[in-house]
Amino acid sequence: MAASPSTARAINDRLALRLLQQEGPLTAGQLKELTGLSRPTVADLVERLTAAGLIEVAGEARAPRRGPNARLYGIVAGRAHLAALDVRTEGVALVVSDLVGGVLGEASLPIADDTGTGPAVEQAVALVERTAKEAGADRLHTVGIGAPGLIDPATGELRDSTSLPEWHRRLVAALQERLPEARVSVENETNLAALAEQRDGSVRDRDTFVLLWLGHGTGAAVILDGALRRGASGGTGEIGFLPVPGTRGLPSATDCAGGFHSLAGAAAVATLARECGVVPGAGSGPEAAGAVRTAVAGPESAAHTRFLDTLADRIAVGVASVVALLDPGCVILGGEIGQAGGEALASRVHDRLTVMSPLPVEVRPSALGGGAVLRGALLTARDHAQDELFGVPGH
Repeated sequence: MAASPSTARAINDRLALRLLQQEGPLTAGQLKELTGLSRPTVADLVERLTAAGLIEVAGEARAPRRGPNARLYGIVAGRAHLAALDVRTEGVALVVSDLVGGVLGEASLPIADDTGTGPAVEQAVALVERTAKEAGADRLHTVGIGAPGLIDPATGELRDSTSLPEWHRRLVAALQERLPEARVSVENETNLAALAEQRDGSVRDRDTFVLLWLGHGTGAAVILDGALRRGASGGTGEIGFLPVPGTRGLPSATDCAGGFHSLAGAAAVATLARECGVVPGAGSGPEAAGAVRTAVAGPESAAHTRFLDTLADRIAVGVASVVALLDPGCVILGGEIGQAGGEALASRVHDRLTVMSPLPVEVRPSALGGGAVLRGALLTARDHAQDELFGVPGH
């Protein structure tokens, strides 16, 4: 059955807006070419979207042609303001942006271990309010949060965890209370990192892959056929609890010590570096990532080689289990440690997997590293805001 005129207009409008999201400002002629719509239909939708305050003239095309240059149309960036937070055990990083992702303000705040739950929440909320105000964002439309821990797939809330600070869970509710007009959502940090790597990082050519997060903790995000897989309880990718050889004992339901975390978490990597005699260079970052960066960048030595080889052995044990179960074809080494290791670490892990697994798999270093979580939170917030604002434009 043919769509009604109003439905057809809504479909055409949404198609045009999606193209403007993906490609940036376009001329009416470019919209005609990309959508396959007729010139009158494109002219009609441009007029309609402009009147609705969703698009505006963003400049002129510079292509050589007779007569005046064609107008470029782009999404109205100031239509809504967004905030993205990367919530870690040790603090918060924040970005405030416009509707198309243009950064208007950035801030970060360390939060000490001995800071109480109430003060920690208040400090983080005040940071968001202050940064938004300084960025000229009087009202936040959407707030996206990336945090460690499990997200309940039924409620979308961060589940209680004895291993994470209580202020993480309280922060989401506090932001919603202080920003009643904003949509506040939270997602697991590793999942957001994977979405960012797929959109802007090292796996833009893949719709099936696993991102292994190697930072303060360990985690994995699973993207299959373009979709993020969370599992029945939101626990897909809790690889820190994976029982592996080479540890002292087994993990428990409340403690991942003895699991893969004990081989590849930051504390374990820092200990390994000290045992191998690798000393992080000045200004190389946190101890674990700094040691990896120093070993990769410094002159080749027996200590550096032994450290990187042993670390690759450890990582390959966890990756081999993931490959055997999911056959993702591609694994990204993310987080601060994965980024610090770069191609040198990724190639070592790949070499070990070719011996351990019959399944072909690429191993790539992260392109975004520790910044992937914040980037993923911003992309997700932008998608949510645009979906809401562009749902039924002008109808």
